[in-house]
Amino acid sequence: MRRKAFLLETRENINALQCVYNVDDLDITLTDQSALENVHYRNTEPSDAIYVVDSQGYVGDQIAKENKFAKSIGKEVIIHSTFKNVAS
Repeated sequence: MRRKAFLLETRENINALQCVYNVDDLDITLTDQSALENVHYRNTEPSDAIYVVDSQGYVGDQIAKENKFAKSIGKEVIIHSTFKNVAS
């Protein structure tokens, strides 16, 4: 599933899973990276909010970009964390 989801997101512009992992360690081109970002942004548009669960107090650069995008289109960003000072 993870392998197929990665290919669907990078090649077909379809979001198949919430998190996509490059299990085959394929080279990711700039086009692939852009496709991954765009499909997640597009999936944010019909949502009322996005819900982020950090992992040990860490929210990565991509999640920060997605949070910023969500806020820019008026979506609520909810971050579930037991840690303080988590970037949103």
